Parts: sequence; C-alpha cells; structure tokens
Amino acid sequence: MTPIQFPGLGIEVTINPVAFSIFGKDVYWYGIIIACGFLMAVAFCSRQSPKLGIKQDDILDMLFFAVPMALVGARLYYVIFYQDLYRDANGAFQWSKAIAIWDGGIAIYGGIIASVLTGAVFCKVKKISFWAMADTASYGFLIGQLVGRWGNFVNQEAYGGPCTALWRMGLTKGGSYIEVHPTFLYESLWNLAGLAVLYFIVRPRRKFDGELFLSYVLWYGLGRVWIEGMRTDSLYLFHTGIRVSQGLAGISAIAALTAILFRLRRQKHTPRPLYVETVNTDQAEQQEQTQEKE
Repeated sequence: MTPIQFPGLGIEVTINPVAFSIFGKDVYWYGIIIACGFLMAVAFCSRQSPKLGIKQDDILDMLFFAVPMALVGARLYYVIFYQDLYRDANGAFQWSKAIAIWDGGIAIYGGIIASVLTGAVFCKVKKISFWAMADTASYGFLIGQLVGRWGNFVNQEAYGGPCTALWRMGLTKGGSYIEVHPTFLYESLWNLAGLAVLYFIVRPRRKFDGELFLSYVLWYGLGRVWIEGMRTDSLYLFHTGIRVSQGLAGISAIAALTAILFRLRRQKHTPRPLYVETVNTDQAEQQEQTQEKE
C-alpha cells in the first residue's frame, strides 16, 4: 500500500484497496464504488424516466436482464483482446481463468454494447420505445462511469504517461516513483460535464427519441479518443499498435454525429411526436374513456 500524491497541489493520500473483510473474505473499495455508481445511476434514471415516457417499473425490470448481461459483455470484451493472459505455457486457452471475473479484467465498452443489445430485446418484447429507453439509460451510463473511475483511483490504475502539469499524480510502481496524467480524473470530469450537457442543454431542446443517447455516444466517444491516447494500459487490437477503445470511440462518435444530423433533417421535413407525447396522449384518452363509463 503506497501513497497517492498530487505534488503540485500538496495532496497526499494513502488508501487501502480493501475496505473491510467478512468471514475472511476481502471486500474492495473498487467494488463498493462501482456499486454506489450503479445505485446512483438507477435512482437518477428512475426519477427522469417519466419525462421521457418510460415507467419506473420498466427501468427496474430491464435491469434484471441488463446488469448480468453487461457484466458478461464487459468480461468478454476484455478476454477477446487480452487472450494471451488466459493461455497456459503450451498456448492452450484456460476457460477457468477466462470466467474468473472476480480476479479483475473488464472493459466498459463491452458492458455498454451488451446493455444496449439487451435493452433492444427487452423493449421489443415489452413494446416500449427503444430510443426513449436508450435516452433514459444515457444518464445512467454517464453517472456510472464518472463515479466508477474513482475505483481506478483507489486501485492506482488507468493512469496516463509522464506529466509535469500542476495536477500531475505521483505513484510508486515497481519500486520507482513516477508522475503521470490522472486520466481516471479526466474521464470522470468529462462524464460529469457530459451529464450536465445532456440534462441542461440537450433534453430541454430534444427533437426526437434517441437524441440524448446519440449525444451521449458522441460526447463519450470524443472524450475517450483523447483520454485513451494518454493511457499506458490500453487494450490493443491483438498484436497491432491500434488501441481498441480509441478506435471504437472515434468510429462511434462519427456514427453518432451522422445519425443526429440525419434525424434532425428528417424531423424537420417529416415531424414525428416524441414517445412521451404519445404516451401522455394515450393516458389522457384512457382517462376520458374511464370517466365517460362512470
């Protein structure tokens, strides 16, 4: 357990990655922080969902499927691009290590992809607007990521290359002291700013269902492109020098921007009501019919 320093700011903290133990089993701060981020995301999304035409019960029902699938997706994404970590000396793939998620090794992009696919199936079955649900979930993605990155801080991971700026972070790795970019902090602050942009700017001016989600993909992609370029622990495309998350972030940001411009243009020529407006209209008609019967 070594201290984490911000020498330019005069800050030094020492944090034990283990928060406490139960019956001899260690409980790590990383897991606690991730759980807190998840609960905060669920609470915020549940409060905002009626504004987008989504019932709170539908949010909770979807989580029963989306959460386990997100864990599977996050682990699968990591294992695919770090296959060598799960092979023995003879090159044989060790499935027991691959499924041992409790030993660490997940990738947020895999979790997001799995969550979106699960949400699409759920909405199809429940006859709910997928894009309205995706708009609601976009808040949760940002909150979960901005909080979850502090788990990386406790674990002294997800940092960048050498840095001499005022806010540089000092760590002791391999017996050597290094001063690096606190990329965990950059991404946390970027996601916080993204949450503010979505809530205060995009949502009040929303023209079509899915605009919040596409804006989230655009914002997160832009941030991940430059932040990932600073990190020293990136996943690479097999044995190439291409950073997987950086490439995926750039492609997803371009795709999201293209989709936003296309949808705005189509909405201008063939306006369609938002899902929440349709839901409110249906509810008003049902109330009128009920009152007439009475």
